[in-house]
Formats: sequence, C-alpha cells, structure tokens
Amino acid sequence: MDRSDALLADARQRALAMEQEVGRAVLGQARAIRLINTAVFARGHVLLQGDVGVGKTTLLRAFARVLGGAFARTEGTIDLMPGDLIYYTYISAEGRPAVDPGPLIQHGEDLAIFFFNEINRARPQVHSLLLRVMAERSVSAFNREVRFPHLLVFADRNRVEREETFEISAAARDRFMLEVAVDAPHDEEQRRGLVFDPRFHDTDALVGALATDLVVHSELNALGALIQRSVQASDTLQNYALALWRATADPAAFGVRLPGIDMAQLMLAGASPRGMSLLLRAARVAAWLDGRSHVAPEDLQGLFREAVAHRLCLQPVYELRRQDITPALVAAILGQVAAP
Repeated sequence: MDRSDALLADARQRALAMEQEVGRAVLGQARAIRLINTAVFARGHVLLQGDVGVGKTTLLRAFARVLGGAFARTEGTIDLMPGDLIYYTYISAEGRPAVDPGPLIQHGEDLAIFFFNEINRARPQVHSLLLRVMAERSVSAFNREVRFPHLLVFADRNRVEREETFEISAAARDRFMLEVAVDAPHDEEQRRGLVFDPRFHDTDALVGALATDLVVHSELNALGALIQRSVQASDTLQNYALALWRATADPAAFGVRLPGIDMAQLMLAGASPRGMSLLLRAARVAAWLDGRSHVAPEDLQGLFREAVAHRLCLQPVYELRRQDITPALVAAILGQVAAP
C-alpha cells in the first residue's frame, strides 16, 4: 500500500466515524447524513429541502462541529440586502455609529459551513452575491478580498409559504451539487426520542457534546482532490453517464413516457455539463466511502435524483408541477437507460 492509499484508507475510517458522530445528534437521517458527507468530501454545495423544525440547522451544526470549522447562518427575509451578509451597523456603548463584520465574513478563512435558511425569501440581489461566493469562495469587503478556501454553502427553500418569495434561478440551482431531503423520521422509537428525550431539547449542548476535528476541515480540499484522482471511472461507466445526460435533455428518445405529459414538449433544458461533472465527483466519493477504487453504476443511480432533479428545466406549462414531475421523470430515466 503506497502513501496515498494509506492516507485514503485512514481518511475513509475517519469519514465513517464522522457519520456515526453526527448521527448521535440527528436521529433518523442516515441517508441525509451520507449525502451531506458525500458532498463534504466532493467539495460541493448543497440545497436542503424539508419542513420547518426537522433538524436541518442541527444537522449542519453537527457537521461543522466534527469538522472543527466555523459555522454561520443567515435567515432569508424580504428586506435582506447583500450588504447585510457582509457587515452590520449599530450604535456603540459610547453612542457612536459602529460597523462590524456580518455573518458571512466574521469567521474569515475559518468558515467551513454557511447556512442560508429560506433562501427564496431573499431578493435576487442577495442570490447574486451568494453565487459569487459559491463559485469563487471569496467576497469583497472593507476594501479587501476576503477568501473562504474551505467553505461549503448550504441553503434551503420555504416550500410552504409562497408570499414574498423569490424562486432562485436555474443558474443558482445549478451551483448546488446535490439537493438533499431532510424529513421527520418515520421510526416510532426515533420519534419518541426526539419528543421525550431531554438530550434533544438543548441543541447547543447536543452539538457541543460531539467529538471535534474528526476530519480537519482545512485538509478537505487536498483530500477531495486525491479522491478524485484515485477513484477511476471506466469507459463503460462513462458511456452510461453520457447516456443518462442525453436522456435528461431528450427523455422521449430513450422511451421515457409519463402519464398525461407530452414528452416532446416537456423539457426546456436537461442537466448542464457542470451538473454532470458534479454528479461524477459525488459518485467517486460514494465509491470511496464504500471502500472501492472505481465508480459503479449504482453510485450514479444512487445520486442521480439528488444531483440532477433540481437542474432540470421544464417548459413553462409544466414548471408549476415540477415537484410532481421531476421525481417521476428521474426514476423513468434510470429505468429506461440501460446500465452496464
């Protein structure tokens, strides 16, 4: 075993230990934890979906804790402006105007996870700033460039209340590697624990009790790059991925049919090149977490919905029904495109 193999084997054990540790704070979210862990090592931003109070913030705080990096969050509101992420003004104890760093820059380069809650309540100008931060991991503030070399952005959308919301654009959605569902657990014992076990009633103490620095956040970029170099995708696997990509743009050509849908008029655009590249990045990490040095079809299939569904652009006549259409479409594509 060479040095790279030994490093990857050790990191894998720590990554799996990290999942176990986060699972102590968040019950019934094994799949969400695995998907977020995949994104962490693939260095990709994540959209979250889920109802209010299901533990999204606790989940992200737990990941920030075990990574040893800083965590920050902001709430989307109708009056939020880009500058509110960078600085805030107030009257000091001496009665003078003062300016302090906002949530995005207060931790500087140590920021590991930034959570934008209810992103669709914020104006497009705020989305635009966030796009730059996600793409370049930097922002201009106080006449200097503030860099976030280890940053991952997480955001969720309010899907219940539609008043005073601004749906994020297709370009913004395409920046997110995965969209991960966080739902209340179905297991009765887990539900009982969340409601009646006092340990889960104090989030600060719950997260504070977790082990920290299981995987050092400042090492993740180098480790992620090593995973991408080490885990191989065969020519056959690549052809399968390309077929899936073509099917997202022209599902009818692959025999995909959905009841009550004119398949010839359904798609405005399929997955982007960036989207498929991010899918393959995540698939390599999924293979590594499973202890393999090559990507298998099940890696693509297991991530396809989370990596692709939020990128698909439907024709306007179908867009209002995308929550019903896209899951069925993704499942039909996986069923129709022949796997190796």
